[in-house]
Amino acid sequence: MERTAIYPGSFDPVTNGHVDIVERGLKIFDRIIVAILRNPAKKCLFTVEERKEMIETSLNRDSNVEIDVFDGLLVDYAKKRNAVAILRGMRAVSDFEYEFQLALMNRKLNREIQTVFLMTGLRWIFISSSIIKEAASFGGNINGMVPPVVSRKLKEKFGFISSADE
Repeated sequence: MERTAIYPGSFDPVTNGHVDIVERGLKIFDRIIVAILRNPAKKCLFTVEERKEMIETSLNRDSNVEIDVFDGLLVDYAKKRNAVAILRGMRAVSDFEYEFQLALMNRKLNREIQTVFLMTGLRWIFISSSIIKEAASFGGNINGMVPPVVSRKLKEKFGFISSADE
């Protein structure tokens, strides 16, 4: 039986830390579905379509990875996709309390879906999508912290290059 995990998030934008979690998750699971949460209440810099495209490019379209979009309860989506687990990355102790609460709630809602936490690799521990966006908005050099496609899209979004400059 194929073991599928759902790796949920807003991925606004995807970072090298996210890519690292997917790559390491594939050593545990046969298949990973990177699930972009469609949340109209959250103000995102990139559209769902832009985020999906950046993730696909960043993961080199690995055949064991699917990129999808969902809304509603994560455990319902996981059940619908026949996933055995929810994969989550944790950077620091500050992530733990929030992630622990989510895992407990998801467990309460569906005991069949497990939550698996992977610690982010040390080289990515300080990176978050929010910090990346802030640095990029001021023209900071984010190369090496995000996939090249993301770096280029952020520079375009904040007006540091135009798509005609490529």
